[in-house]
Amino acid sequence: MGAVEDRLAELGLTLPEVVPPLAAYVPAVLDGSRVYVSGQVPFVEGVLPATGQVGELVGLVTPDKAAELAAVCALNAIAAIRSVVGDLDRVERIVKVTGFVASDPSFTGQPAVVNGASELFGKVFGDAGVHARSAVGVAALPLGAPVEVEVIAHVRD
Repeated sequence: MGAVEDRLAELGLTLPEVVPPLAAYVPAVLDGSRVYVSGQVPFVEGVLPATGQVGELVGLVTPDKAAELAAVCALNAIAAIRSVVGDLDRVERIVKVTGFVASDPSFTGQPAVVNGASELFGKVFGDAGVHARSAVGVAALPLGAPVEVEVIAHVRD
């Protein structure tokens, strides 16, 4: 086990199986020194733990819960990276994270939700987990997921 997988264990995290594609795509593509990870929703053992829009109103997914789910998306993305590079110690930097948040029209806290993913990348990869990022509010996501995260990583040969 490498240093990154040791760090995951220290954090009490286990990489899940790669989430199978929901349509005509693959979970991740290695192209030279870049890994492009398809959008990952917060599946836990094949199930979405919450669905719906994020917001402050009763009946919506709370921003705190959505941030936790964004961290699950990030963990799923790390699993997808490992599926194409084998050894997570090859990751030199998480370059870009794009987070999509299914948002109630009045909700503007998308950056705080996507922090759940960003903070996990920082914990797992240290300085190499610091990245550029976008946090985008959308009307809906696949299967009613409240959040989806896609990633670009730089890896060494």
